[in-house]
Amino acid sequence: MEQSTITIQVNLGEDKVPSQIEWNAKGTTAQDTQQAKAFLLALWDGNEKTALRIDLWTKEMMIDEMADFFYQTLFTMADTYKRATHHDELSDDMKAFAKTFYNKFREKYLNK
Repeated sequence: MEQSTITIQVNLGEDKVPSQIEWNAKGTTAQDTQQAKAFLLALWDGNEKTALRIDLWTKEMMIDEMADFFYQTLFTMADTYKRATHHDELSDDMKAFAKTFYNKFREKYLNK
């Protein structure tokens, strides 16, 4: 069986806030360590029927970047949900929400 290892390293400042996030994945085209300003990790515990999550971001992550990050994450989660379930209508609803979220952000915070 083939395996791939994903490594995420988080360096913390004195205040315990992430100062640097690095990741790499063996067996992919991204062989070199990559920098990130944020990450969301969600795992499904089938026994407990709960999502286990880690959400971290560095001080350098700007609010507009966070909005972009959430928009893109929500949008691609809708694609993943569609591929896994073939529920086109629900996937489309998720994408519509992502677009509404992003447009509201832009109206409220970028067009003052």
